[in-house]
Amino acid sequence: MSKKVLVISASPRKNGNSDILCDEFIKGAKESGNSVEKIFLKDKNINFCTGCGYCANNGYIGCSQKDDMPELVDKMIGADVIVMATPVYFYTMNAQMKVFIDRCCSKYTSIKNKEFYFIATAAESERKMLDRTFDAFRGFLDCLDGAVEKQCIYAPGVWQKGEVKNTPAMQEAYNAGLSL
Repeated sequence: MSKKVLVISASPRKNGNSDILCDEFIKGAKESGNSVEKIFLKDKNINFCTGCGYCANNGYIGCSQKDDMPELVDKMIGADVIVMATPVYFYTMNAQMKVFIDRCCSKYTSIKNKEFYFIATAAESERKMLDRTFDAFRGFLDCLDGAVEKQCIYAPGVWQKGEVKNTPAMQEAYNAGLSL
């Protein structure tokens, strides 16, 4: 059965290491017959959460801010599988991904029964140093009904653009997409 896959790339640079892994996941997912859409957060206008309470006071049906986030949350609600990819800065996800997650608050109660894959790339060469990033993603999943973590793809030791191409993470990302 074909799945609707949403890939969210928080890389600040197109064809950066985490973005390259998104493309490998997409390649596998498409080859196994799934429909895939990729969102490049850098191209979107996403404001910081202001903590105004509009979403909570209105039954989590939307946000008071006027930006690209409502469309993105609706895409998450409509997806079967969500892939979230980020470079690791100071041992956690980058600001683009964190702002995106924070802004999901407006309709987070509607993001239900999704499969999640996480991708993280880092200059740090020790794999375990990426664990905080995946723990932060898990914190987000803990707030979603029926969320299932399927796989974390680690890509340590990649700093320069394109270095990830020479790592096992490339095959791992492709295989994860293919396995859907």
